[in-house]
Amino acid sequence: MIFPIQYLLFFSTLLTGTLLSISSTSWFGAWLGLELNLLSFIPLITTKLCPYLSEAAIKYFLVQALASTILIMSSSLYLATPDFSYNLILISLMIKLGAAPVHFWFPQVIEGLSWPQAFILLTIQKVAPMFLISYLTFTPLLTFMITLMALLSSLVGALGGLNVMKLRKLMAFSSINHMSWMLIAMSINDMMWLVYFLFYSFTSGAVVILLYSTKTYSMSNILNQNNKNTILPLLIPMNLLSLGGLPPFLGFIPKWIMIQLFSSKMMIFILMTLLLSSLITLYFYLRLFIPMILLSFSSLTSNLKLSSSFYYSPILISSSFLNLFGIFFPIMFMI
Repeated sequence: MIFPIQYLLFFSTLLTGTLLSISSTSWFGAWLGLELNLLSFIPLITTKLCPYLSEAAIKYFLVQALASTILIMSSSLYLATPDFSYNLILISLMIKLGAAPVHFWFPQVIEGLSWPQAFILLTIQKVAPMFLISYLTFTPLLTFMITLMALLSSLVGALGGLNVMKLRKLMAFSSINHMSWMLIAMSINDMMWLVYFLFYSFTSGAVVILLYSTKTYSMSNILNQNNKNTILPLLIPMNLLSLGGLPPFLGFIPKWIMIQLFSSKMMIFILMTLLLSSLITLYFYLRLFIPMILLSFSSLTSNLKLSSSFYYSPILISSSFLNLFGIFFPIMFMI
């Protein structure tokens, strides 16, 4: 997909809204940044006249407008009931983030987007709400609510992706599961969730680049393209297993850091819940490419060349093989 040059303006204002929300000293300023971010993302969704893009834009706008309304209303109630106001602010930010149990809009919206738009929604659009949520961890009640929503997100993200064949919706449930790790880390250490988010953004970006370059949107597309290219049976499992956090891939490094952090805090029940949900996500990742590998044995012996040189793109190859960081530098797992 080729984006017009004017969309650079909307993308720059989207980043400006995110920075304004993060650096604001009041909830009104944070609300203004979120609104600027919302109004900048809508034109990026509607890049062309398409019913799927229009439906996704309308759903996204309505849900985000609802969350913004709750946010500005709750911030105005601060002088009367501070505790209730902070609870409403947390709920509104969870709606914007797409965390469980208010995740209903996230898979539906992302299913109607293209891969570049989906990547923005999976990564950049989560920065401002997560920073604002990290500012709300100063009372035990708010910390308990964040922890409870994180545990629900881990279960919803794991169980919700079991019967999904559409890859964009699968990435949405995977993102919900990864958010649970970041929300729990947020209540312990402000830096750890940011490290996890950076690793998640890179690994999900590698998956999105691969699927966008091959124009893959469902499992059937993977199986159909597998007969044409011999490198796909290598790149797709590598990126998906790294996103799932399987050692020794790059995606396991932030989870290993989180495991050490939770163990030091004696958060055994939370750690076991997150690990169990991660095993379920690994199951539906494996379900994606095991049939592809089984069907590729005959094509691997007869096909020794790629049908297109596009798969030799430096960005695609480098982003995919950097997921082998854990194999090249295993000492990271021993720290």
